[in-house]
Amino acid sequence: MRRTKGNFIIHLAILAGDFVILNIILWLFVREKSLILPNYLVENSKLTYFVANVAMLISQTYFSSVLQRRFVGIRKMLVNTFKLVATQVILEYFFLRLLSYPGSFFESMVSFFAIEWVAIIVIRFIEIGILKYLRRHGRNCRSTILVGDDPSLLILYKDMLWDSFTGFNVRGYYANKEIENCPEELQHLGTIDDLMRLVHEMPSPMGELSASLSPEEQRKARELATANDIFCSMSHDYSPKIVELLKFCERNLVHFFYLPRTFGYYRLNLHPVEIGSQIAYVDLREPLEQPLNRAEKRIFDVVVSFVVCLCLLPFIPIIGLIIKLQSPGPIFFKQKRTGFNGKVFECYKFRSMHVNKSADSLQATKDDPRKFPFGNFMRKTNIDEFPQFFNVLRGDMSIVGPRPHMLKHTEIYGKLIDKYMMRHFCKPGITGFAQVTGYRGETKELWQMEERVRRDIWYIEHWSFLLDLEIILRTFISIIRPDKEAY
Repeated sequence: MRRTKGNFIIHLAILAGDFVILNIILWLFVREKSLILPNYLVENSKLTYFVANVAMLISQTYFSSVLQRRFVGIRKMLVNTFKLVATQVILEYFFLRLLSYPGSFFESMVSFFAIEWVAIIVIRFIEIGILKYLRRHGRNCRSTILVGDDPSLLILYKDMLWDSFTGFNVRGYYANKEIENCPEELQHLGTIDDLMRLVHEMPSPMGELSASLSPEEQRKARELATANDIFCSMSHDYSPKIVELLKFCERNLVHFFYLPRTFGYYRLNLHPVEIGSQIAYVDLREPLEQPLNRAEKRIFDVVVSFVVCLCLLPFIPIIGLIIKLQSPGPIFFKQKRTGFNGKVFECYKFRSMHVNKSADSLQATKDDPRKFPFGNFMRKTNIDEFPQFFNVLRGDMSIVGPRPHMLKHTEIYGKLIDKYMMRHFCKPGITGFAQVTGYRGETKELWQMEERVRRDIWYIEHWSFLLDLEIILRTFISIIRPDKEAY
């Protein structure tokens, strides 16, 4: 109870806040006789309050706050809040229709939903700020110990520390060798045998520590027994020791987590698959392998691209005239690039450089003499990419995805980077996750391309419709406020 009390109190506080917001909105509408609610519901305010709060109580059962959890992103919070408010409003509408009110007030409930959702979203951001403050100052934190030397633990450690909102206090790690490229602040506490000795010397939470342990070992043993979480990533060769660690965690009420081991730079997106009543194996798959997800992405691509292409048509003659005045040659630049499943396609852009023989082999540089003034402006603001919406309509590309590379670069990097070709498991995009997170433009060194590829693969493994919307929004912001690496 001591270890979980903090999260329980946070959950109750957020729950109470949702009810307070709901009732304040209702009180304002009833008090001011708002046009949003029908007169019948305003006059019978007790019934309205009762039904609204019952609907909220039921909704909280299924879509309660997730902020007390450690790894909760903004997208997940927004989606969960949308589901909560939508369920509450739908239940409220049907309950009121069933109990008494015979008239139509669907439009009123839609307006009420919008106001309530915005209000709760604002409160959620305030709650996030409060939680960050508390956890940054050591409150509601979880003591954590890592076991093993697999790179997955280092990835987890960086995820834990990237934001104070997670509230993890990592004490260190036990491993037979130090984790490669491990930061100095992540302390190596000892070997696996050192860990097993501590496990054996503390048989129960109330047990006395062996006198054979040194004062430093006794400190580590108590730290181990009072930890909230232990994250382990060891090979199956250590199965007996993993089982001993599991039993220790059960005796001392420590949460045990096992992380799948990494394979080089690969981070497998694993899903449990049941056969009968037993989980028989784990399946490696990406979200876009599911037909419904592919259909959702394609429908969005077609609708948005069609609208953009219609809006673009009147501007093509103007852009074309400026290009012609500054540089002789065609308006559009066509180039063969590598697409989905390695298929070659012709990618369209507004021409931003003078016609040259090295267009298919050399990347653009910051002060590239091949660029003309308007072309440089188009590249900085991404205007040169707009003709690629025609590629999206044709089905060669998607609005969001890994950027398509020149054939020569595919050939070169396909040999140098062993996971490079994985980025072609998804349709190439006009914009992508790597581009909006600081990895666009010229790749002067190999590590820059490796990082870009890692982010492309991460996008493929973690695709969601909301992630696409976020990337599009960040790209739109870069048009207004050009990226320094855009050249």
